[in-house]
Amino acid sequence: MEFFSNLAIGFGVALTPANLAFAFLGAMVGTLIGVLPGIGPIATIAMLLPLTFHLEPVSGLIMLAGIFYGAQYGGSTTAILVNLPGETSSVVTCIDGHQMARQGRAGAALAAAALGSFFAGCVATALIAGFAPPLARVGQSFGAPEYFSLMVLGLVAAVVLAHGSVIKAIAMIVLGLLIGLVGTDGNTGGQRFTFGIRELTDGIDVATIAIGVFGLGEIISNLSRPEEQRSLLVQRISRLWPTGDDFRRMVPAVLRGTALGSVLGVLPGGGATLSAFAAYAAEKKSSRDPSRFGQGAIEGVAGPESANNAGAQTSFIPMLTLGIPGNAVMALMIGALTIHGIQPGPQIMTERPGLFWGMIASMWIGNLMLVVINLPLIGIWVQLLRVPYRFLYLAILLFCAIGVYTVNNAASAVMLAAFFGVVGFVLWRLDCEPAPMILGFVLGPLMEENLRRAMKISGGDPMIFIDRKISLGLLVAAGILLVLVALPAIRGKREVVFKEN
Repeated sequence: MEFFSNLAIGFGVALTPANLAFAFLGAMVGTLIGVLPGIGPIATIAMLLPLTFHLEPVSGLIMLAGIFYGAQYGGSTTAILVNLPGETSSVVTCIDGHQMARQGRAGAALAAAALGSFFAGCVATALIAGFAPPLARVGQSFGAPEYFSLMVLGLVAAVVLAHGSVIKAIAMIVLGLLIGLVGTDGNTGGQRFTFGIRELTDGIDVATIAIGVFGLGEIISNLSRPEEQRSLLVQRISRLWPTGDDFRRMVPAVLRGTALGSVLGVLPGGGATLSAFAAYAAEKKSSRDPSRFGQGAIEGVAGPESANNAGAQTSFIPMLTLGIPGNAVMALMIGALTIHGIQPGPQIMTERPGLFWGMIASMWIGNLMLVVINLPLIGIWVQLLRVPYRFLYLAILLFCAIGVYTVNNAASAVMLAAFFGVVGFVLWRLDCEPAPMILGFVLGPLMEENLRRAMKISGGDPMIFIDRKISLGLLVAAGILLVLVALPAIRGKREVVFKEN
């Protein structure tokens, strides 16, 4: 009964006219920044953070939270339509979502993303409400060795999810890890691989590399083809809604993605991006016909989109219950709380029940608003596919440049994105899939940090990764995956499955 009385308090706070307006504003802004590549929730929340000083704490948090999970909805739109991930977590959506758009099924892909995200968001919010304390303890049981082993497993799984040659997939991961080393060493303060270029001392932003490789690289590769073979012009748009068969394939994918994202979102360093990659790998592994993936499989859209939204919302659990930010956005949310003199942690449930439960109730309302906002817009977004590519690519270039520039307010970032656009084109010509490179780039710095922490804890003894049971289990799982990929019979079968037509 206490659970329902707490929810009654929450809905009483969230359903006030002012908080409804802020929830709608956050959802709408989140959708827009998700559609516009490169801007992202981090930059937007950072810019709006000072404004929350003039708002009630719960109103400010409701708006910022809506921006965060709203961006997960919007990020899938450009990923599906123009192969340009609006958010890092939408990188995986490009693989099958864009192929569906090229087959005239953009509406079905967008609907799958919206409905999967809505279901996952509602379930993840229910988990926050019912299981925040025990789920937070799961996150507490992970130390530096466990995080390192989890990321090793993630990189090995990336080899499984990649198309084509195993060697190329491993090379892409290593390339991503190397790019992630560029910048300033956090421990020694020394510069690494900057080649004397001052703009590289802070490292390379993930938005810059993702927009360059996936956005600009796709434009260059499209322009190198004859006009009748370019993306967005391959087939006419057939329908705006998934078929019965699509729904049968979507439902299990949404359930698996929601479960994975809900668990990984609790873990610091997990969140939306890792959840999306893990969900895609799970869908491919559980499919009876893995060759469909990369060719327009709707499960490759529904699973990752459900996972990234669930991961985005359950990442609030360690922030609200422990005061531990799982990612940069949660760090900004803690900043919003401290602006109002509120210390996040276990005491927030008892000392500020209106704020805690009001924010949770607003997530259900915000997810409903996002479906109402996004589903009617599907027809409008799909009309983009009717625009001749010779006009559309100029608009894409403009939004790419604006998105990259707003990350660091530096023209050098635009030039760097152009460089990675050429890299993306070269990778396309070499038949190398860049998605594992992005995962290696994202996880590389986190792996390095947790490896150093684990070595400090153990006094330099690498056996710490074996002595810790969770870490050992994750490494064993990674080893099993490696063996399966390396076995000649399975490797031969895999290369036949993923052979390009």
